[in-house]
Parts: sequence; C-alpha cells; structure tokens
Amino acid sequence: MTDTSSTRRTVRVELGDRSYDILIGPGLIAAAGSEIAARLKGRRIAIVTDAHVGPVYLDPFMRSLADKGIEAVSLVLPAGEKTKSFEHLMTVCDSVLGARIERNDAVVALGGGVIGDLTGFAAGIVRRGSRFIQVPTSLLAQVDSSVGGKTGINSRHGKNLIGVFHQPDLVLADTDVLDTLSPREFRAGYAEVAKYGLIDKPDFFAWLEKNWKDIFSGGAARIEAIATSCQAKADVVAADERENGLRALLNLGHTFGHALEAATEYDSRRLVHGEGVAIGMVLAHQFSARMNLASPDAARRVEAHLKDVGLPVSMREIPGELPPAERLMDAIAQDKKVKSGKLTFILTRGIGQSFVADDVPASEVLSFLKDKYLR
Repeated sequence: MTDTSSTRRTVRVELGDRSYDILIGPGLIAAAGSEIAARLKGRRIAIVTDAHVGPVYLDPFMRSLADKGIEAVSLVLPAGEKTKSFEHLMTVCDSVLGARIERNDAVVALGGGVIGDLTGFAAGIVRRGSRFIQVPTSLLAQVDSSVGGKTGINSRHGKNLIGVFHQPDLVLADTDVLDTLSPREFRAGYAEVAKYGLIDKPDFFAWLEKNWKDIFSGGAARIEAIATSCQAKADVVAADERENGLRALLNLGHTFGHALEAATEYDSRRLVHGEGVAIGMVLAHQFSARMNLASPDAARRVEAHLKDVGLPVSMREIPGELPPAERLMDAIAQDKKVKSGKLTFILTRGIGQSFVADDVPASEVLSFLKDKYLR
C-alpha cells in the first residue's frame, strides 16, 4: 500500500480554544476513522450526505469509522442548491436528535457546499451547538465553504440569508475525490481558488495562470493550490471570524454572483455557484475600471484567465433569459453585504488589490448592469 501521509498538508485555523486542523491530501476518507477517533471524545456520529455523493463515498467512510469503534447513522438528502431550505434543515435536525447525538459526539457533512452549509447550520442549533466535522467532496467546498464556520440556508429573499457562525472541529479534504468531479464542477470550484489570488495575492494569481493545467490534471500543483487557498482563508478567519471587516474581502465577486444565482432561481442547469462567482469577479473588476479605480487591463486579464479554464465570464453566457436590470438590483439590495441600506461591494485597484467599498451609488451599478446586456 502506498503511504499517502507524506503527501498530505495541514493548515491550522487559529481561533484559540476553537482552533482546528484542515487536512489536505489523498486517502483521507479511508483514514477518516483514525483522524476523527484521535479528536473525538464521543463514539457516535450522524452523517449527512446527498444522493450524488452518498452512493460513492458513504460506505467507505462508514467502514473507516467502524474500524475505529465509532458508531454512525446516515441521512441522504436530494442533491442541489434547493436542498438548502427550512424543510431539509428540519429533516437534518430531527435525524440528529433521533440518533441521540450528544455534545461529545459529532455531526458530519459528507458532500459539497450545499451539504456543508445545511449540516453546519443544523449542528450549530441542535442542542445549542453540536460538534461538527466537514468532509468536503467538491473543490469549491474544500477551498471555501468548508472552512470558516459560515453556515446557512437560502430564503426566497436571497442566498445564505438565514444561518449561524459555527466552526467545524476538523476538516478532511480528500483530494482523491476530486478526480470524480465533472469538468464543470471542478471549474466551478477553481473560481474560488482564483479568488484568493485576486483578493491580495497577485503572485498566487500569476502562479495559477502558469500552472492551472497541472491543477486540473491533479498531482502536486493541485494540493499546493488547495493548501494555499485554505491558508489564505484561515488567515482571514483568524483575524475576522464574524465578518466585521477584513473577512468581507472573501466575498469578491459574490454580490454580483449571488444576484445572478437568484435570477436563475438556483437552477444548476443554468448556473452553479462557482460560475456565478467567476462572472461576478469579472464584473467587479470591470465595474472598478468603470469607476476609475483600476486599469481595464486588470479586468481583461481576469476575464482571459477564467475564460482559458472554461468558466463563463459574462452574463450573456448564462442559458435562458435573465430578468431586467432593475430586478437584479433588487437581489443585490437584499444581499447580506448591504449595511444600513447602502450598497457595499468588494472592488479592486488591480490584480490582488481588492478592498471594501461602502456606499457604492446604486445608480452607477444599475447603469453598469444595463450596459452588460440586461434588458
């Protein structure tokens, strides 16, 4: 048997007595029992997964737990963004309580960002806070949503508007599972990787421009990109856990992106989260250039790289009709980055020079959107 431990990376999220490790590398689902047993006082686990991930990874994950004497029950939910609802939240809570999971036990999210967000929210409110373990199975979840403790569900008013901050006790990012992702899913996750370079790591973005093909094909570049992304997010979370300042930068591209997701009614056939973020990051750079904050060259460079990897870079690429610009503005105004009714965007002065812009004129945003081919 090949020793995979030497290829693994560990990123520590420093939050005092709530600090935790992100383990990154191959073979971590098979090793989950050992890693969890070393950190868990209890011996019972409730696993939440979905109809796509469960048939592939649930059995090996449960075998790994059983080998270490950990008893587990599982719940398989429908796949897709629409699962982040009150209905499914109650299903998860009832399942966890029915399994008699206590505070020394744990709730595990085995899946992508939807399962992680939903399960983390349930773990945060059941028994006023239960131990929580993330086992992210998508690139997007491994580099973004599984780290930092932001959990929640969607509302008809917008995405992720209902939730709590609830940090995991452990994150197991098994890079082997990424080989089973569709090209579209992998590209969508890569958008979040690129985001870290565009926030404040221009050298990382330049490295991605040179190495993205190796990241997509697997190997050392993939693990390096994931570890760098996780470290970037861990540093921000440690400095600003509840998004009172610095952490807002992690939302680069998300205000536009979330509005586009809402406009497509979270229909994954039309748009998935990472694609919305990709378009949103291009829009954020274009809008920054329009406001004379950055050179148009930066926007063109972002657009060129994301287009190279196969991501959509404009609203015209979203299948089907989009609502009028005014309707998209309604979604933006409802977004959680709005404070006291003033629009807040993450804008940029160039590659790796993002900043929080408060009180962005709504009229400028509306005019910009209309220029971007929305009726």
